[in-house]
Amino acid sequence: MATKIAEFRSYLTDVKQELKRVVWPSRKETTQTTMMVFGMVVLLSLFLWLVDMSASWLVGLIIGG
Repeated sequence: MATKIAEFRSYLTDVKQELKRVVWPSRKETTQTTMMVFGMVVLLSLFLWLVDMSASWLVGLIIGG
């Protein structure tokens, strides 16, 4: 039991040291990345909507609906 506690403390110490080495993004970087992701989501949504509408139109032509 004592070794488990010592291992856990060692783990927490390692985690703390690792967190000190992390380079967090700036607010500007975070905002830019968020805007890029949002833009890509919008573009992909429009593309998939266009594909869906085209497929629906094509199926309508084939089945005569």
